[in-house]
Amino acid sequence: MVAESIPTTALADFVYREARLLDEKRFDEWYELFTEGAHYWMPLTRDQPNGETCTSLFYEDKLLLKVRIERLRHPNAFSQQQPSFCQHVLQQPSLEASDPEASLYVTRTPFMYFETQLDRQLILAGVTHHHLICVNGALRIRLKKIELVNCDAAFPSIQLLL
Repeated sequence: MVAESIPTTALADFVYREARLLDEKRFDEWYELFTEGAHYWMPLTRDQPNGETCTSLFYEDKLLLKVRIERLRHPNAFSQQQPSFCQHVLQQPSLEASDPEASLYVTRTPFMYFETQLDRQLILAGVTHHHLICVNGALRIRLKKIELVNCDAAFPSIQLLL
């Protein structure tokens, strides 16, 4: 039996929806987009081969994502006493690789990310790679890799999720 491939428009819609969930702080819905073995990764250097054996800005599994979300929501989260807000501005995602037989797809999305808290604004630019898999008819994230243009710079604390 030959598996049907997912239309590129459906892949792009998924990426846009994922960013919107973050912008709207709908973290529980966002969290559910990840598979059980998923990773959320931001390399520290260009062309970093992996997040497991190389130092990264972050390399988190699904449990650490849950901890991050709970920390953001905690009433004693000092960093969020004045809440942070974010906005993703995305270019159209492109399909970089696919294996319809395995229901695997990799998208590439250039972005601008804006995060604000009171009079402080952080602006980041880069490319996000979503490694997506179809699970029970729904797309899920197996790996979200965020490559910042200036990944080797010193950063202030990034409060929210990219």
